[in-house]
Amino acid sequence: MTNEEDFYMVASNPVLEHKETGLPHVLFSGESQTTPGHRLGPKVYDFYLMHLVLSGKGVFTVNGKSHELSAGHTFLITPEQLISYESHTAEPWRYRWIAFKGNSASQLAADAGFQTDSQLLHMEDIRKASVLYRRIFSTFRKSKPSAALEASASLLLLLALYGEAKANDEGRTLLREGESERLYKQIVHYMSTQYAYPVSIERMSESLGYNRAYLSRVFKRHTGLSPISFLLKLRLDKAKLMLRERPELTVEQVSASVGLQDALYFSKQFRKQHGASPTAYRKQVLGDS
Repeated sequence: MTNEEDFYMVASNPVLEHKETGLPHVLFSGESQTTPGHRLGPKVYDFYLMHLVLSGKGVFTVNGKSHELSAGHTFLITPEQLISYESHTAEPWRYRWIAFKGNSASQLAADAGFQTDSQLLHMEDIRKASVLYRRIFSTFRKSKPSAALEASASLLLLLALYGEAKANDEGRTLLREGESERLYKQIVHYMSTQYAYPVSIERMSESLGYNRAYLSRVFKRHTGLSPISFLLKLRLDKAKLMLRERPELTVEQVSASVGLQDALYFSKQFRKQHGASPTAYRKQVLGDS
């Protein structure tokens, strides 16, 4: 059982009048360490209510189906939906929540990846999301004139974060074959244009917006090679062309031009792939002159 002290705190939007601007309107935000077996519902709300589980366990029931949730899970309650949620008797959950409404709320939730049948998402790393929940709460506590706008902006960032996590979750998101093909082509294009510069899988993954391991797996499924092996082959093929077409360049200059700053490493890999050293290959194709 958790040793954390039970508590409940909530802060409401100090801006009472809401004008429909297309932005979601945040009503209130809070945090709670629940007591064992604490239960809410079955009941309905007339607004959206989104909970991020920080620790512990619980059960969320929606559409007649119960879901066991733990740290990292988020469950979204939509307006007029009969739901209930209950904390674990031995490991009661602690969560932060945000209530919001607005004409754009439904579409924004869908864009973030919440499905209409379960409204559940999971994040491995909840630190950024947790900070945004807390930021909204703190904004309301300070009662600033700009509180409503700041809260709406933080909520949009939070929903974007959920959308990103949804796209990168390897266990829950499988690209359709057409999308997989598109990602493969994006990787090839990236390396084909960036080969002369320092290229890392981490940087490429960040640029393309995909998890590193997932990106590598998709690429290998299409080529049989890891991105690193493909990049090396690409560089050596470019070097082979330059050795033939740019005789005024030294081997060291060719090596640097294809993104390999270590000329000895370049020569070793070139020999392994093409069966001759760069100097020997150049002599073969150009002659002794």
